[in-house]
Amino acid sequence: MAFMTALITQNPIKITQITDTHLYGTPSGTLLKMNTSDTLGHVLELVKANEDEIDLVLATGDIAQDASEKAYTNFLEIIASLNSPFRWIPGNHDNASVMDRIAEGTGASEKTAQLNNWLIILLDTSILGQVHGKLAKTEINFLTSVLRAAEKDDTIEHCLITMHHNPVPGNSAWMKDIGLENGEKFFEAIKISKKVRCVLYGHIHQELDFEHEGIRCLCTPSTCIQFKPKVTSFCLDRVNPGYRSLRLFADGSIESEVRRVSGETFEADYNSPGY
Repeated sequence: MAFMTALITQNPIKITQITDTHLYGTPSGTLLKMNTSDTLGHVLELVKANEDEIDLVLATGDIAQDASEKAYTNFLEIIASLNSPFRWIPGNHDNASVMDRIAEGTGASEKTAQLNNWLIILLDTSILGQVHGKLAKTEINFLTSVLRAAEKDDTIEHCLITMHHNPVPGNSAWMKDIGLENGEKFFEAIKISKKVRCVLYGHIHQELDFEHEGIRCLCTPSTCIQFKPKVTSFCLDRVNPGYRSLRLFADGSIESEVRRVSGETFEADYNSPGY
């Protein structure tokens, strides 16, 4: 199996993750009274101020809130200002087929990217019309075939897997039914490889960094509303939007930091019982 070769080669590899942008077809669209286009703009200004020579931008789902073509084209136009290679995957609010159509000719929907001795694998966990996620049999088969090929490829020493849904249950009681339905099967599937170092995701709108079954798991805040951790019922957190910066080293180590917009107060419906 052939993997993409990086256009820029540096050590460490520099990755920027942007997730859960929840854009609408119109820039005035709001999610729980927060203007998602406005907050994304602030996050991208933060990226430009802190990141240089980004090797790959990963947008890990819920690109759009309304799954409209205009929302996706708006996102592509906005992200182009970073002048970096870019990949996206669908979330539960997205329409994967619309995304693929909009991305035609751009490479945005490619599912693997090789950067130096790292392989990035992008998985689709979305189920159209459902909040929870699942890796379809075809997606599990794709994952295992890619990992088997990577095991035999001496140019690949480390793998980073990205998806939208949390493969490990969320830390709030109300999240118990919205994550990846077959997370256990996912972790069982990746055991065929000794090269998987990290799983990167979004969906639950908060910052997490922990280890599960020997694999580092990183969850990244949304570029709009944030979910309060460790609560029983749905509740918004008052921390600001942000993104994640990753540095992938040749020895397999990862340095990662979440950066949030500062000096701004964003309006939101903090009393909402859900969305």
